[in-house]
Amino acid sequence: MAYLNLLPWREAQKKQQQARFMTTITAACVGSFLLVFTISAVYGSMIEGQDGRNNYLQGEITILDQRIAEIKQLDEKKKNLQKRIELIAQLQSSRNLGTQIMDEIAKVTPAGVYLTNLEKKGPSLLLVGKSESNNRLSNMIRSVESSELLTTPLLEFIEAGKDDTQLLSDFKMHLMVKGFEAVQGASNQPKPAAKGGTK
Repeated sequence: MAYLNLLPWREAQKKQQQARFMTTITAACVGSFLLVFTISAVYGSMIEGQDGRNNYLQGEITILDQRIAEIKQLDEKKKNLQKRIELIAQLQSSRNLGTQIMDEIAKVTPAGVYLTNLEKKGPSLLLVGKSESNNRLSNMIRSVESSELLTTPLLEFIEAGKDDTQLLSDFKMHLMVKGFEAVQGASNQPKPAAKGGTK
């Protein structure tokens, strides 16, 4: 005789399928949560490590910035010291410059030209005097142009003496001293020459 199953097996099978589905969904959710948590923990650890490296680099950059600032200060001090050393060397080499200038002026001043005043302002010289003729002043200008110490002669004016009985002409001339620009601050006061005359 054939066996007949009269129990509600379809409902039981459906319940089993639902139970398996819920188990699968729960396992998938738990697995997804664990996966997300693991990934988050890994990335969090990586970010934490990168933050540590960034903080270390920032600290090293700060130290380097401080050292760069110190190096700049040292460079400024070095430049100032070099300028002082150069100025001292220039002053040392120009200790006898005043005497050399007077000697050179005496050499370039020809007979017939008389200086009544000499002023020095830094590297420039102002000569005021009298001349017997324009040719003598021309000779003086040529002598200045060939001088090793004086340069750039500029005749500001020359005019006949106001007294008709006087044959001398008044003149004013500007000169420059070679290589004197660096020490003009050390000796920039006018120095009037002794009255009389330099021939």
